[in-house]
Amino acid sequence: MAKVHVATTINGDAVEFLCEADETLLDVLRDELHLTGSKEGCGSGDCGACSVMLDGRLVCACLVLGAELGGRAVETIENMADGEVLHPLQRKFLEHAALQCGVCTPGILVAAKALLDKNPEPSETEVRYWLAGNLCRCTGYDKIVRAVLDAAGEMRGELTHAE
Repeated sequence: MAKVHVATTINGDAVEFLCEADETLLDVLRDELHLTGSKEGCGSGDCGACSVMLDGRLVCACLVLGAELGGRAVETIENMADGEVLHPLQRKFLEHAALQCGVCTPGILVAAKALLDKNPEPSETEVRYWLAGNLCRCTGYDKIVRAVLDAAGEMRGELTHAE
C-alpha cells in the first residue's frame, strides 16, 4: 500500500508526514510525530483518552484517519502548558488529586479546556455533561469536576479555595 503525504498544522507548527491510508490520527501522533500525550484506551471512540482538537472541534483521535488531516489544524495535550508553566486546569488537577493512573487525564484535560474556551462559567451539570465522553476508571469523577470548576473560577479571576 502506498503511503499518503500529509501537510498539516500540529500545535501551531507546520508538519508533514507520510502515513498509511488506514492509519489513525492517534497512531500518527504517537508513532510518526512522537507526541505520546494522547493515549489509546479503547480504539473505538468510547473512552475519550485520545481526545484532541481538530479545527477547533473536540474529536477522538482514534476515529480520525491521519490521511484526512491535510490543511487542517490539530491541538494536543502537548500544547496545553506554556513551556514549564502549567495551564490552570493542569495545576488544579494536581491540587485536587484528580488523576491516578493518567491514561484518561490528557483527554479529559483537552476536553475540559474545550469546554472552558466555549463556556468560561459552566455549572457542575454542564461540566459533567461535557466530560461524559471521557471515562476514568481510577478516580471517579467528583475530583475531576471540582478541579475543572476551580480552574474555571481561577481563569475568570476569582479567588479559589486554595488561595
